[in-house]
Amino acid sequence: QVQPVETGGGLVQAGDSLRLSCATSGRNFSSYSMGWFRQAPGKDREFVAAIGWSGGSSLYADSVKGRFTISRDSAKNTVHLQMNSLKPEDTAVYYCAARRGSSVYTLSEKYDYWGQGTQVTVSS
Repeated sequence: QVQPVETGGGLVQAGDSLRLSCATSGRNFSSYSMGWFRQAPGKDREFVAAIGWSGGSSLYADSVKGRFTISRDSAKNTVHLQMNSLKPEDTAVYYCAARRGSSVYTLSEKYDYWGQGTQVTVSS
């Protein structure tokens, strides 16, 4: 199994960029597909982006498409979420999740391992 740990959150202004990282402990990182989700106050957790175990496939929520990029560094067992042109509505706690297998999913129920989350706040 793997244990995701998110870093990189913070307070930024609208239009700024931020890069989140998700380091995973455990073995066989390349056997896991990875996803990013977020949860704003008073709202349900929502899908942001996901990447397959080889990095060859990815999915994005419509709300972040063209602004966010997910990538993975298998040598460092790490997944990144590059967030550009941030908006106040991107404010949320961002969670990294892992699931064993090659397929990418938007459903949180498909993911087995979750990090504790990192806060991203975008001021207007």
